[in-house]
Amino acid sequence: MDANEYECQIDQLARMVIGAAYAVSNGLGCGFLEKVYERALAIELVRQGLKVQTQKPFPVYYLGQPVGDYLADLVVEEQVLVELKCVDSFCNEHLAQCINYLRASDLRLALLINFQKPRVEWKRVVLGK
Repeated sequence: MDANEYECQIDQLARMVIGAAYAVSNGLGCGFLEKVYERALAIELVRQGLKVQTQKPFPVYYLGQPVGDYLADLVVEEQVLVELKCVDSFCNEHLAQCINYLRASDLRLALLINFQKPRVEWKRVVLGK
């Protein structure tokens, strides 16, 4: 697969995840804990035929030594990391968190999704290689 095909595939996955987030938001509304949205989004993505891993661990290293694990809320098709929030608004710490998670996972795209408001909010976070 060349770079252009890969980018198209990642963009298609991102659109599917975002569409599924809107479906979950429309179905559940706002006000639940993140874990509820995580489970519902996983169900919706699997319903659409996608492979989804929840709470997937990624080891974090310092100077070649393991120092902990990061647990991804969702990883879709082993290519897109999904970090869910229920907050009033995104802040710089959420974006920094996604960048660090991308580094730990060796993935290139994270979707940061907020279910706190009546209309779901999302951001794409891309780690350049």
